[in-house]
Amino acid sequence: MGQTLPKPALRPFLDEDTPVLAAIFAAAIAELTGDDYSEAQQQAWASAAEDEEQFGKRLAGTLTLIATLQGSPVGFASLKGADHIDMLYVHPGAVGQGVAATLCDALEKLAGGRGAKNLTVDASDSALDFFARRGYVAKQRNTVTVNGEWLANTTMQKTLVQGAAPGAST
Repeated sequence: MGQTLPKPALRPFLDEDTPVLAAIFAAAIAELTGDDYSEAQQQAWASAAEDEEQFGKRLAGTLTLIATLQGSPVGFASLKGADHIDMLYVHPGAVGQGVAATLCDALEKLAGGRGAKNLTVDASDSALDFFARRGYVAKQRNTVTVNGEWLANTTMQKTLVQGAAPGAST
């Protein structure tokens, strides 16, 4: 029988995490999106992390969680406002170990706790199946320009069933 993989742990984002999260972001784009995006599109997309100060400010401006395996960061996700997943990235070496699911579970619970009835995400073509398996439904196809390259994504939405009780304050 195979060994049981360790379960990812979660912790909040700290400013000093920025360099490793920028590296995870770039590696995930470079190694996991090639079937859906051209090399030029990948480079334009990954360039969002080249200015680590700005990237860190983006992470700090949202509720960002870091997934760790044996103490090392292997993925991160951020909730913008109460109801939008802004980012969800997993290091290619940690794919298939429950990291993305653990992060998404946490964001769904946090969004519900913030009173959100629905949670949205602008999913890359590479992430569509992941979100669809979790009950997200495609609502709108989008095209965005990033550093002169056009990238497509899909706005998806999930109805949260375990949201805050009616009348609860958030």
